[in-house]
Amino acid sequence: MPDQFYEQPILNSPYGYPGRHWRLEGGMPTDDIIERRRLAEYLTPIPKPKRQKAQSELDFSDRKAVADDQERYDPIPVINRVRLLVNKWREIPNPADWRVTPETARLLQHWRSHPFSGVRPFFCQVEAVETAIWLSEVAPS
Repeated sequence: MPDQFYEQPILNSPYGYPGRHWRLEGGMPTDDIIERRRLAEYLTPIPKPKRQKAQSELDFSDRKAVADDQERYDPIPVINRVRLLVNKWREIPNPADWRVTPETARLLQHWRSHPFSGVRPFFCQVEAVETAIWLSEVAPS
């Protein structure tokens, strides 16, 4: 078992872009750190329980539950593509090039650069709103 992972399992700040992750092998963490965001996927590293509980677990990786012979529903490629597009849009430095309303631009500038003294929004919260904004105001029809 890799010791580094258990000594420091969290590599990213909850307030910043998650730009690093532990490489997984067979669903288990290794000692290798990958210097990019982890792609969305169904695999989540969960330690094996020491004893079995009576309650059965839900298996969200069973894609048959959301597909049939005519249609296959797999949201993962869409999630990864939207993340990539929102990230490229987020990196545009000039607010005039964001293609959003002036009100939205002010809100984004506040979230992205305000020196919060108290409660500060987590990156995932800002990213969720940025994604909704991108989908409603920026994304091609």
